[in-house]
Amino acid sequence: MSRRAGTPNGDPIMVARFAVPVLPANYVKRGHLVRRLTEGSRGPLILVNGPAGAGKTLLVAQWFRTSRGSGDAAWLTVEATDNAPGVFWAYVLEALRHHGVPLSEDMRAPADASHVDPAMLARLAAHLHDLERPVALVLDEFDRIGSPTIAAELHELLKHATPGLRLVLVGRREPLLPLHRYRAAGDLAEVRAADLAFSPQEAIELFGVHGLGIRAEAVHALNERIGGWAAGLRLAALAAQQAPDAEACLSEFENEHETVAEFLINEVFDVQPGETRDLLLRTCLLDQVHPDLADTLTGRRDGAGILADLHRANAFVSPIGHGWYRYHPLLAEILRVRLRARHPELGRSLHARAARWLGSHGQVVAALPHAAEAGDWEFAATLLVRSLAIGRLLGGRESTRLNALFAEMPAETAGPAPELVRACLALADNDPDRAVRHLHDARETVPEDDGVEVTALRYTGALLSVLAARLQGSAEQARAAADEAAELRARLPRSLVEGHPELSVHLQGDLGAALLWDGRFAEAGRALAVAAESPALPGAELLRHESLGELGLIDVLDGRLTRAEEHARAAVEEAERAGLASGARTGVGRLVLAEVAIDHGELDAADEELRRADATMNEQQDPMIARALRVARSRLLLARGEPKAALETLREAQWTSPARRSPWLADRLAATASAAYLADGNLEEAVAVLDDADARAPETAVASARARLALGEPEIALKALDGFESPPLAPASEVYVQELLTRAQAVDLLGRSAAARRLVQRALAASDGERLRLPYRLASPWLRSMLRADPALTRPYRWLPSDLRQRFDILELPDSASGPAALVEPLSERECEVLKRAAELMSTDEIAADLFVSVNTVKTHLKNINRKLGASRRGEAVRRAREMKLI
Repeated sequence: MSRRAGTPNGDPIMVARFAVPVLPANYVKRGHLVRRLTEGSRGPLILVNGPAGAGKTLLVAQWFRTSRGSGDAAWLTVEATDNAPGVFWAYVLEALRHHGVPLSEDMRAPADASHVDPAMLARLAAHLHDLERPVALVLDEFDRIGSPTIAAELHELLKHATPGLRLVLVGRREPLLPLHRYRAAGDLAEVRAADLAFSPQEAIELFGVHGLGIRAEAVHALNERIGGWAAGLRLAALAAQQAPDAEACLSEFENEHETVAEFLINEVFDVQPGETRDLLLRTCLLDQVHPDLADTLTGRRDGAGILADLHRANAFVSPIGHGWYRYHPLLAEILRVRLRARHPELGRSLHARAARWLGSHGQVVAALPHAAEAGDWEFAATLLVRSLAIGRLLGGRESTRLNALFAEMPAETAGPAPELVRACLALADNDPDRAVRHLHDARETVPEDDGVEVTALRYTGALLSVLAARLQGSAEQARAAADEAAELRARLPRSLVEGHPELSVHLQGDLGAALLWDGRFAEAGRALAVAAESPALPGAELLRHESLGELGLIDVLDGRLTRAEEHARAAVEEAERAGLASGARTGVGRLVLAEVAIDHGELDAADEELRRADATMNEQQDPMIARALRVARSRLLLARGEPKAALETLREAQWTSPARRSPWLADRLAATASAAYLADGNLEEAVAVLDDADARAPETAVASARARLALGEPEIALKALDGFESPPLAPASEVYVQELLTRAQAVDLLGRSAAARRLVQRALAASDGERLRLPYRLASPWLRSMLRADPALTRPYRWLPSDLRQRFDILELPDSASGPAALVEPLSERECEVLKRAAELMSTDEIAADLFVSVNTVKTHLKNINRKLGASRRGEAVRRAREMKLI
């Protein structure tokens, strides 16, 4: 009896469904995935699962034609009509026969479309089991099969036909087979959507086989934007082939491009049920979708089921954890275009409902753009403020985006929360005067009650007032606002406050900075330590970075150079760890490193740090820091013997108005100018430049005394030194050492040489711990003569500049001719650090990176080391250093 040539329904068998797709001439062969399929074909079941246009079918066709291994293979493209068991199995048998798999004549197609004789399936299983070589059966578009009966029959066939059958299921959704059992047994090989996504290199190859020579960067950008989606890349390549400028076409290839839109609408959207299409349209405005949020936007309660079905169907919907889903950006954008075109009035309402749902569920940042799109600016500002999320505008990864968002808020939007947001934007623009006006308007409109929302408004206003006072240079106002903020904070719910610990960092950091520039160093140090020692919090990275640097600045002024350097390096490391852009950094840490290097006499290192600090500065930076950098640069020039250049630099640091005037920085500027005039021989200006300075401040008092000494007025110099009022100076501070040295010169001129020597001795002892060289580098001729004339005075302090020590005191002569070579000149502290690393065989680049200096600075140190050790190369210098027990 001849076998049937049709289905149980009487329809003819469509032989075209047995055809293996032909690979296009410009197909990109995907060897790594083909190898995975080949390896997987050693087991009974392979699943190739991905969205429309992911390249599933062509991948399996490549494997089928080239690498399927030994044995026969058959291909069947499944149709929706195959959900009748009899029809499905009729097509399977015909596919096997069509591709040459031997089947006996009694292996007949079912006569009943709705039913299959179990005996037939048993005979088929036995037949396949006994074959010498396994048969690979590919069922393409198997997701069209929704019949649990067929799935169960396939499972039974595969269980009894193994090892004679290898089943390859290709589709958009997972089949109804018990996949968990196959996975547990190690019998399932899978190629998923993520595997099918084109890699950057594959994307480049695809455009190459289309004859398009496009830069890799342009292809990478497109590939990243569309998530490696094969169909999208091919459509883009086809569009580029037709364009006069292929690369321009690629860069402008929009999500709503007609071919892409047509593909996704036809293949993904239109095939969905009505409720699913409605949900997709109403939720496409969201970056992330939660089932409960979807229900809010649709007014139904089927969101969870629909989103889960879309994911299982690989319909460009992916779970991202905790019940949330994300649409593929291409699909989302095309749906948004469709929503705007067909339901223009619906978008505003959807945005408004989304904003309120997200806001009520703690998703403040996600809610704000939706409120803006809905035009509900008062709600957006109120949500930001009442949630204590105002810090998001002041720093962190979202600050730029949120500042740009609220910059669009209309001027007519009234209320205390919008005014507070405007104040925050003004502070971000470094405009404290405008901020203060908005803060005043906010206070005038805050309701008179003690509710949580009103307290949050007042607390936010107090926090912003601290920053405004800092930028205006008013430490008293900053302290008053900080005290008010602390009192209001105590009245807020603990959970609300603890959810925003970054606000405390902002409060303490801004207060500490205001106190620092006002000269209240002890108070400033306590506040800055709280900010600097806080945990690494999103949005507070800049404050931690800045506070660490400012703690280092206090240390410099107190003469604690080692601790200052530690704080400064921690500030630099915090910026690197947080990924702060160069223009977002404050430069305080680099300023401190420069000041330390200047005090140590390491002028090249100081110059490098100041260059790095300048690179971080922009017009939005704190003008105090910019002025402090100018003063440091002038001190460096003065130490290099360039007083005219130092004075020119100081002129750029002058205050043009009394606003934001730092008392101690003004004194430091005046004292440095006086020293520069003195070094330039202009004694009258050296005195006159101090006329407007505080004569009771230590730094200006010492500068005035030095100028008076140069004029031959030691009595007036001593009166200036005795007249300043301040807490006791730190023993290791530069000002303390200068005060001792200046007093010593004055009493010596008055005939008290023994007292002068004791004062110099005290200065040297005070300088010893921190190797404070700058006061001696700037020493007067009197001090140079005294030190060089008294070797016993300088012998314990080998870090002193060599020109201040007698030649025989500098040279360390060997005891015998066989001893180590003589040290021509003592090595500086930084040169010793470089030498130790050179002895560890570190390269010049590695030494530079380890010490946070430039490669040129390291080369200069190495050159000086060779000269001082009498060596011609690095290895010889290391050997001689070891002989001298320097390392």
